[in-house]
Amino acid sequence: MAVNYFDVPADKSGYDIILTSTTEPMKTDYRDFIIRSWSEGERALAAEVIRSVLAEYGLGWEPAGADRDVLEVEKFYQATGGEFWVIEQQGFLVGTGAYYPVSRGENAVEIRKMYLLPQVRGQGLGRFLLQQLESAVAARGFTHIWIETASVLKEAVLLYESSGYQPATGVETRRCDRVYVKSLVS
Repeated sequence: MAVNYFDVPADKSGYDIILTSTTEPMKTDYRDFIIRSWSEGERALAAEVIRSVLAEYGLGWEPAGADRDVLEVEKFYQATGGEFWVIEQQGFLVGTGAYYPVSRGENAVEIRKMYLLPQVRGQGLGRFLLQQLESAVAARGFTHIWIETASVLKEAVLLYESSGYQPATGVETRRCDRVYVKSLVS
């Protein structure tokens, strides 16, 4: 099920000031997908994509906890020097991906909210999205990437491990049981 722009009510977050990142808006194509910077009116759409993927794997949506950042993109991503992207296919939102700086090490970010709806998986989109996130992170001068995930997200675990992420310790998110790190410095 893709999320149509007309299926979710307009955003009513109450934000009066829109904080912007110092980066240029992201926009790139992969096959018939468009990966681009999130816009304020897509808050509910992005949240629904993430909520539905979590539910598919038996994981709970936590709007006051681990998923609060999706409802407050301006605060958690844009104001901190991170980015939040959406993936669109034929006018439907089918995925998300994001990163923001963290204090887990020097010059580090955490890649977050990398979710794709079931009908777009298996086409190389996840790997392409991860590569685009890594390129954006490197271009901003960050040298280490952290990722937390849950073992039940088997496709994600395989993607991260096959992309050079190394198991680490220090899971911070309650629903996650794995943490990975990758150095961008040779």
